[in-house]
Amino acid sequence: MAGPAGGDPKGGVAPQSTRVANLAHFVTRSARRLADRPALVWGERSWSWREFDARIDAMAACLAGRFGVTKGDRILVQSQNCNQMFEAMFACFRLGAVYVPTNYRQTPAEVAWLQEAGGAAGVICNASFPAHAEACNASAKPPRFVLAIGEAAFGEDYDALVDAHLGESVPNTPVDRDDPCWFFFTSGTTGRPKAAVLTHGQMAFVATNHLNDLMPGTGAADASLVVAPLSHGAGVHQLAQVAAGATTVLMPSERFDVAEAWSLVERYRISNMFTVPTIVKRLVEHPAVDDFDHSSLRYVIYAGAPMYRADQKRALEKLGPVLVQYFGLGEVTGNITVLPPAEHSLDDEVARVGTCGFERTGMEISIQDEAGQELPPGTSGEICVAGPAVFAGYYDNPDANAKAFRNGWFRTGDLGHQDEAGYLYITGRASDMYISGGSNIYPREIEEKILAHPKISEAAVVGVPDPDWGEVGIAVLVAVAGETVSEAEIGAFLAEKIARYKMPKRFVFFEEMPKSAYGKITKKLVREALEERGILAGEAAA
Repeated sequence: MAGPAGGDPKGGVAPQSTRVANLAHFVTRSARRLADRPALVWGERSWSWREFDARIDAMAACLAGRFGVTKGDRILVQSQNCNQMFEAMFACFRLGAVYVPTNYRQTPAEVAWLQEAGGAAGVICNASFPAHAEACNASAKPPRFVLAIGEAAFGEDYDALVDAHLGESVPNTPVDRDDPCWFFFTSGTTGRPKAAVLTHGQMAFVATNHLNDLMPGTGAADASLVVAPLSHGAGVHQLAQVAAGATTVLMPSERFDVAEAWSLVERYRISNMFTVPTIVKRLVEHPAVDDFDHSSLRYVIYAGAPMYRADQKRALEKLGPVLVQYFGLGEVTGNITVLPPAEHSLDDEVARVGTCGFERTGMEISIQDEAGQELPPGTSGEICVAGPAVFAGYYDNPDANAKAFRNGWFRTGDLGHQDEAGYLYITGRASDMYISGGSNIYPREIEEKILAHPKISEAAVVGVPDPDWGEVGIAVLVAVAGETVSEAEIGAFLAEKIARYKMPKRFVFFEEMPKSAYGKITKKLVREALEERGILAGEAAA
């Protein structure tokens, strides 16, 4: 059949509406189909899909009728994981409003800045954070209203409002593909956090892709344990669970208790969980891993950072072939690569050691040089990505958008290379690399080598100024519990494994590695810890 004449890029087809399903429809269809099956479990309480949908309806009716929330309004949520936080997400979606969750461990001033920068019309704040609510109300652009999850003096009670509006039905607001649904704040490793704008169409693709590429076969018979804050990657993961009709199980408290996590896996026959490598490490090194039945697990999904090979092997030995790795930033909604269970192996000759996987369905990776030219396989450069999972841009931040996009590609700021088969290997963040004596040093390579030492549990290498070499490395290490190890021992161990110019100048031992609220080791926090101990000042003086 001949193609359309005239070179019309749309193929002669008139433009159509870009309307998509509202993300809250995930709840609607599960409530219709699975009405009395459990949607959410928290502690000793559970809510069926019918009850979950009704509570979302009630909050949506309250937000719209009592507080005048309409499509496009932003609602900031400051809370640790709880049923109300999960409901609020879908209540916002249902109204076409924008869900703006915070990292609940941020300070009152930081959260007030997020509320002001995001132009939030309202705030839903857990009673545990009165200072945060007060700071938002005192900001230059205070919210129209504040709701309190739990008994608090600073706002109307969330549950009382839900009870008052139960039975009211709110239809899902019509939305287009590019209508915003979520402001996903970056971690702010440099400067202020930026609000990545996620949209209904983008998130529908991500939920579908998660189910296809990360945890195929997930459905209403499955259950997912939440061991990370719902404000970020775990929230996206749970959105996919809702889409599949699977049960979401929250940890009973904000404190992560490994034994409790394994008891929930056994009790609810958990089939998947999303976490980060440091939490996987804690799960498999704790004695409780052998005390509870975890045979129901099919997918233990880890992201946020590559897993060190030693930790990966230990997890495979304890859990079997259930590990799934992915690489993705908030701006791409965790949707760049996947390394499925079948491609995790204990055998170094079989496994592609060090890879974070291949491109997710519908996504494309390009390794580019500083000028934006694509580099051949095996050559390191900046990891750039295109596809339906890429966000719409940063809210009200044209300078950041200009830096983040080039020729249609989103620039991740991560460095790496692809092999001939398309598997991606991350070298590190561009900001983590340092130059010593004119040579580029990538900390991750050194960290991997250090972690092969049986007495080392965690490692982080950072570059610091040096009068002779420009920059040198400092390795921050945490020893395995009960073990004693010296700088000289690690230096001798490393000397046979890396070139001399890559050798860290110093090895510093911490009792505990600084980590973000999401359990990730970040170089920013490591540097701050070194500064607090006066180590960086000492190096500069030397």
